[in-house]
Amino acid sequence: MVLSVCFCMLLLCYWQEASQLFSSPGLQISSFYSLLSAKGPLSSDNRSISLPHFVAVACLPIKIQHKADSSPRSHIHHAQKLQNGKKSSPNYRVKTLLLAILVNVHNYSDYIHPKVVSLLNVMYLYIQLEIILAIAAAVAKVLLGLELEPQFDEPYLSTSLQDFWGRRWNLMVSSILRLAVYEPTRNLASGLVGREWARFPAVMGTFLVSGIMHELMFFYLGRDKHTMEMTCFFLLHGLCLIAEGFLKKCFAGRWKLPAVISGLLTTGFVLLTGYWLFLPFMYSCRVFERASAEYVQLVTFIESRFRRQ
Repeated sequence: MVLSVCFCMLLLCYWQEASQLFSSPGLQISSFYSLLSAKGPLSSDNRSISLPHFVAVACLPIKIQHKADSSPRSHIHHAQKLQNGKKSSPNYRVKTLLLAILVNVHNYSDYIHPKVVSLLNVMYLYIQLEIILAIAAAVAKVLLGLELEPQFDEPYLSTSLQDFWGRRWNLMVSSILRLAVYEPTRNLASGLVGREWARFPAVMGTFLVSGIMHELMFFYLGRDKHTMEMTCFFLLHGLCLIAEGFLKKCFAGRWKLPAVISGLLTTGFVLLTGYWLFLPFMYSCRVFERASAEYVQLVTFIESRFRRQ
């Protein structure tokens, strides 16, 4: 009871409000799964799934890693996913240490340049989200014996926006949105503008849904007035993703940026647009201040428990 009182400000509030978001009509993960009943993780084709596994997949941000089929290409793809999903313990230990450092550095943010503070906050968001999702996946794996697909794949190594959004950042949500929004929109638009051009409204529709979900989640968290900046962030990335694909097709086989240069450009673009459109609403909700206070209370509680022993 004492722990629940001490640890109730931001993290539990975040999960509670996120749950309210995803339980609201039309925007809940379970609704997406209902839309995906023909080919999603809870589809009728997957008849081997047990009731506990069904409930875990429906309620938690996890995706079961299924066995590969007998084709060599599938075996190679499956091996790559296994390698990506099995991050070493030192990897998470280093990130946990970095998270603790970032929380402590926030106490001295008044003495640090605001742009440096913003960069540290972006690092904090990524590391905290990865660790929380990794803990949820680890619990599901221990309790249910599931081999799970990774949630992140080192997004700071992205060499393009397509690589960042499609193969490295928040892969569970990317998978859901691809099946629930992108593919139906593209199939619908194909009859109007053709298969090739249909991917443009499909991409924009997917990023629009993602932006609205983020707007609502942080509205529930901060109860602040909507500015639609987060939606603009995702729509901008959707437009740039389309432009990137067009340029790749134009210069295919003739000219290609070195991976180091394209990686720096991609990371710089994500950070710059995040600083411009994503972070301001989070600052207005006081997310980082509340998170810092939350961790301080948690550490204080743990220290007091050890002292009593």
